[in-house]
Amino acid sequence: MHPSAHSELFTVRDLLRYTVTQFNAAQLSFGHGSDNAWDEAVYLLLHTLHLPLDTLDPFLDAKVLPEERERYLKLVARRLDERVPAAYLTGEAWLQGHRFFVDPRVIVPRSPISELLADNLEPWVVDPDDIDFVLDLCTGSGCLAILAALAFPNAQVDAVDVSEHALEVADQNIEYFGLDGRVTVHQSDLFNNLPDCQYNLIICNPPYVNSHSMESLPAEYRHEPTNALAGGDDGMDLVRRILNDAPQFLAANGLLVLEIGNEFENFMTAFPELEPVWLSTANADNQILLLTREQLAS
Repeated sequence: MHPSAHSELFTVRDLLRYTVTQFNAAQLSFGHGSDNAWDEAVYLLLHTLHLPLDTLDPFLDAKVLPEERERYLKLVARRLDERVPAAYLTGEAWLQGHRFFVDPRVIVPRSPISELLADNLEPWVVDPDDIDFVLDLCTGSGCLAILAALAFPNAQVDAVDVSEHALEVADQNIEYFGLDGRVTVHQSDLFNNLPDCQYNLIICNPPYVNSHSMESLPAEYRHEPTNALAGGDDGMDLVRRILNDAPQFLAANGLLVLEIGNEFENFMTAFPELEPVWLSTANADNQILLLTREQLAS
């Protein structure tokens, strides 16, 4: 950053151009809500100026006050110098048009399962009103549990995480969405401390990054809780336990929707006998799988 040059930045357009240049020169890693320097600069600036996040054009040539400029550039400096993900700088993350509180106690919400929930898991769920019980394992911020409650209006949703710190954030989000009565948090190591329940649907975005990939993660990801990312040597440590224990918690026609990120090869090697349905989203192929209770029990 060049403080002497800051006084030359007068408008929203000036600040955006400057930020994109800085972000590109620093070769930042994106993937915590945006995938490029421009979108992230726009988000950070509109957030800082308390402007609508979807309305940039009318403000591009607006002059920025010196104190607004300084407040924004301090945020940009942290993004550059500390490689802090934008969501931790603003305390929020957006997923499927919904705002969630986040901080370094939880990973930044970004699961493509959210896209499937926005479509009520069609065609695998025929009638969203028929879903009574949903389990979200490794809930983190509670984002998928909340999206599931919104997708399935009659469902009771259990949101499970081993981290009590993560569940504090989940509780905050559940309260913010007014879902206290329908989404309940449980501190549990996967299924270990769960009450008996036959769930129509289990969703899970577990730690699945293999140890080799963990060692080469960009700095941004190192701000996230390691135990929410690391999945052991082949990334499948928790997945093995989930697939083993899920049948006893699934209703007869129950479904498991599981995210495994870029670990497709490791999954196929670990579970050659399974034939899941691979669910595609706008940005993810071979990253989310669907298994029936029947398949898991056999």
